[in-house]
Amino acid sequence: MSISDVKTKRVTATGALSVGPSRIRQIQLKTGSGTPRLTVTDGNGGATVLDLDFNASDTHSVNIPANGIRVSDIHVSVLTNITAVTFFFN
Repeated sequence: MSISDVKTKRVTATGALSVGPSRIRQIQLKTGSGTPRLTVTDGNGGATVLDLDFNASDTHSVNIPANGIRVSDIHVSVLTNITAVTFFFN
C-alpha cells in the first residue's frame, strides 16, 4: 500500500477547492453566531458526502474514520455562519 502526504487547504467561501480526486481526512473550522452549517459535495453538483451542523461561536475538529471520504473534488456547497474551514486531505 502506498502512502501519500496529507495536504491542507483553507477556505472562507463556497466553491470548489480544485484539488482533484482526494480523500477528506479531517476538517477544522471556526464558527460564528447563528446556526453554523457545512455541506460538502463530490464535485460541483455531485452527491452530498458531508452535511454537518455545529454549535455557534466555537472551534470544531471533525475526524473522518478509516480511509476518509473519497471525492472527485472537494466542493463546499453550503458554508453558513462559519468563519473559515481547513480541509485535511490526501
